[in-house]
Amino acid sequence: MAMSLDQILSRGVAEIISEAGLRARIAEGKPLRLKMGFDPSRPLLTIGNMVGIRKLRQFQELGHHVILIVGDWTAQIGDPSGKDQARKMLSYEETRENARTFMDQFFKIVDKDMTEVRWQSEWFGKFKLDDVFHLAKTFTLADMMAHETFRKRWESGQALTLIELLYPALQAYDSIAIESDVEFGGMDQKFNILAGRQLQERRGKRPQEVFLVPLLPGTDGNAKMGKSLGNTIDVYDSPNDIYGKVMSIADAALPVYLTIASDLPADEVTEYTRELAGNNINPRDIKMKLAYDIVRQFHNAAAAREAEAEFIRVFSKRELPTEMETFVISAPMPIVELLVAAKFASSKSQARQLIEQGGVKLNDDRIKTLDAVIPPAEGILSVGRRKFVRLSNTN
Repeated sequence: MAMSLDQILSRGVAEIISEAGLRARIAEGKPLRLKMGFDPSRPLLTIGNMVGIRKLRQFQELGHHVILIVGDWTAQIGDPSGKDQARKMLSYEETRENARTFMDQFFKIVDKDMTEVRWQSEWFGKFKLDDVFHLAKTFTLADMMAHETFRKRWESGQALTLIELLYPALQAYDSIAIESDVEFGGMDQKFNILAGRQLQERRGKRPQEVFLVPLLPGTDGNAKMGKSLGNTIDVYDSPNDIYGKVMSIADAALPVYLTIASDLPADEVTEYTRELAGNNINPRDIKMKLAYDIVRQFHNAAAAREAEAEFIRVFSKRELPTEMETFVISAPMPIVELLVAAKFASSKSQARQLIEQGGVKLNDDRIKTLDAVIPPAEGILSVGRRKFVRLSNTN
């Protein structure tokens, strides 16, 4: 069931510039051109990245059109995108492969038939030096120094290239090229999106509206969701992994997940939030509803039901998963190295931390020493209550 306009403009929204302008455009009755660009250097998405993408789908359900811009040209020249250091350049082949990966995830949510995919190289590939000068003179150095990251790098004496200073202008020109009505992005993209609005206005065009979405915290409740922190829920995760990760969300983060990452009805979200605040409900029960909904979004209802049944079987009944990967151990192996090799830890330091936290078990026996050596024998190695691997001494 499609959300009402009032719900779309209020639920899971950080800022709209301007809401009155956006409502006026919608009231005109013409399908809006909804712009979202992406950087091909980061093709793997978390459900945090999908917050804005879910908004696009909601607007599509009202009859509006999405214009997805692949930043293939800027990715090949280096894209700072709010980073404290310049980003490395990508090859043409890398941008194409990463774009395919991105779109495979993007179209899990967005209607492909109501989406127009455009590549920056369509217009920037034809740019001449006078086009660059014409674009550059639209912005002043003061405009660019209003960008917090640029200003900090300049003040700290770090290198700040002219190409990086031009990047917001290049992204802004995308809005000119596709005649954007509304641009979507996270709060970290506010400067660049406003630059698009500014460029349109300075060229005598109707400035695009700006639709900014909030940050989804990591599963541990931290403000940042990142691979290095181990607190992400990834779009490419299996149904069981998504379900299990949602069940591990910090209780304090539940209200924001319910609000901006779920399709649960607004009245249910309000009631669950109220009951959580009053300690009148077990957070586990709410997490199960949330986990089912998120798995359904990125897979389907059948996968959500199966993931729920598997979770109940493994976690509530303390049984082993029905499916486990096998890791062949043909010679004695230090536990720290084994955890990294079996992909339970990304580094030896993280492996040591897992052991010190008491979460590593071999056949239900907790491994307590960092220098433990695992023999080449059959068994079940587990980390916490979500990660399991079957050890085998034969191929």
